[in-house]
Amino acid sequence: MDVSVSFRKDLEGFPMDVSWESGKEIVVLFGPSGAGKSMTFRAIAGLTSPEEGRISVGGKTFYDSKSGIDLPPQQREVGFLFQHYALFPHMNARENILYGHSDPKRAEEDLAEMIGLFQLHGLEYRYPKELSGGQKQRVALARALMRKPKILLLDEPLSAIDLSVRRAIRNELKSLQKRLSIPMIIVTHDLGEALTMADRLIVYNRGSVIQAGPPMEIMDHPVDETVSELVGSFPLHAGRTFSF
Repeated sequence: MDVSVSFRKDLEGFPMDVSWESGKEIVVLFGPSGAGKSMTFRAIAGLTSPEEGRISVGGKTFYDSKSGIDLPPQQREVGFLFQHYALFPHMNARENILYGHSDPKRAEEDLAEMIGLFQLHGLEYRYPKELSGGQKQRVALARALMRKPKILLLDEPLSAIDLSVRRAIRNELKSLQKRLSIPMIIVTHDLGEALTMADRLIVYNRGSVIQAGPPMEIMDHPVDETVSELVGSFPLHAGRTFSF
């Protein structure tokens, strides 16, 4: 598998012990707030160190407690989109995108590629306060991809987007993942978003993975009452077509 995550982390209130794998697909980590989803992101990105375990992406070991491997974030080739995009307010769109680059010789060429990919022509010199929510997201994604990551982590990517444009953004993210052919891991506690985005759904509760698989398989066959309660409040429509 392209992504292998298995680690233990002691958190206040409960120990976190998770294990899952995925391929080059969209994986959604779903569960209530405080279940450990964002902590998993931090462990993958190298922003926190587990007590023990192993994390690898694309054949590269990011963390292995037995071997003493714990790569710093800049060596992990991870693209990270924070919940509110974390754009620098004093930098325009062009400067924000270039901030994610690590090779000055290719900076302008890669910048032009990102501007085209995310349809940002004409917005290069606008500051974050002059951009819409969707435009900010595209700038943040462009910045994350300037590092040529092996994996893209998106933390609640639609939470700051107006409901009226969420469907278009979801479609853009799906198309982007197919073009890039890299794992895209999304954190959300919105079940509608999880079901419409995920190729593989991983359900978290109190620091553990309690079920993983295709979304409809989990909806149809929850392994226990906890999973049933987490996904059971979602309105199922004829044909099971979700268009939120």
